[in-house]
Amino acid sequence: MTNRQHDEPDNAVVSRALTRRRALTLAGAGAVALTGLGAAAHASDRTTAAGSATVGAVRADALAATTCMQLTSEQIEGPYYLDYELFRRNVVEDRTGIPLLLVLRAVDATTCRPLRNSAVEIWHCDASGVYSGYTQTGNGGGGTPPTGTPPTGTPPTGGPPSGGGGGGHATPTDDLTWLRGIQMTDHEGFVTFRTVFPGWYTGRAVHVHTKVHTGGTRTSAGYTGGRTCHTGQFYFAETAVEATTGVSPYSANTVTRTTLDEDGIYPGTGTQGGLLKLVYDHRHIQRGVAGHITMAVDPAATNDGEDVPGGGAAPTSTPTAGA
Repeated sequence: MTNRQHDEPDNAVVSRALTRRRALTLAGAGAVALTGLGAAAHASDRTTAAGSATVGAVRADALAATTCMQLTSEQIEGPYYLDYELFRRNVVEDRTGIPLLLVLRAVDATTCRPLRNSAVEIWHCDASGVYSGYTQTGNGGGGTPPTGTPPTGTPPTGGPPSGGGGGGHATPTDDLTWLRGIQMTDHEGFVTFRTVFPGWYTGRAVHVHTKVHTGGTRTSAGYTGGRTCHTGQFYFAETAVEATTGVSPYSANTVTRTTLDEDGIYPGTGTQGGLLKLVYDHRHIQRGVAGHITMAVDPAATNDGEDVPGGGAAPTSTPTAGA
């Protein structure tokens, strides 16, 4: 049975849209909106050549840039980071929402060379604005996520790392792990995550958190040694976020949404500040979104997100029963 909640965008149309975008840019037309995704593929296509085509098209677009990027902005870690080191590409678990394919690349800001065998981590809230590990905190407006269970096996039990991060670190309320994951970069600096489009909670624009770890190695115990060289956040164009508001389950989120212009953390600097490049059908965003970005970082630096200005308060309201 087809489950469109977890489907991914039509790959051939993504490829054509990206090709058109590169051609127009070379012709001096500048950046253009990437539209025209077709019907979503079946969830089983994730592991087929069709699934690979989507990733390949987005990777090709990222590799087409020949100018070395400016150093990507450091941003706060926020109150909801958990050092679980869940190595996986698909972080959805039981969450519902618009399929989101994230293709992320990490490069050395000085040499422009890809960061190979480094670890890229993401975490974000679900469509109702709630983070796994903090479901009792809600979304600042009394919203609660659908009932969920940890993945098969023993769930993580360790608390957050000492010291927290910018904006203060909240105490976990559960061992749930959805919408969190980490991947090692390939020889071109890429990682890919399959997730769902985030929702929103009080005081923040829609975003995804990220960390880039360098100098260490992946072992049976997780990512060992090295340092966190970059802590940042990814953002979404307002037109895309607005399009989600009429789609279930986002339409059930009654929290007043904070826009990019209103957000106190987004630096307003486009790609350098974490603004994703998006590909989706502007008429049918529910069919899926592909987002990509290249992060230019200093692999020898240590940026754990603790000393970066900004940071709003975590939601503090107690969820209401049945909300």
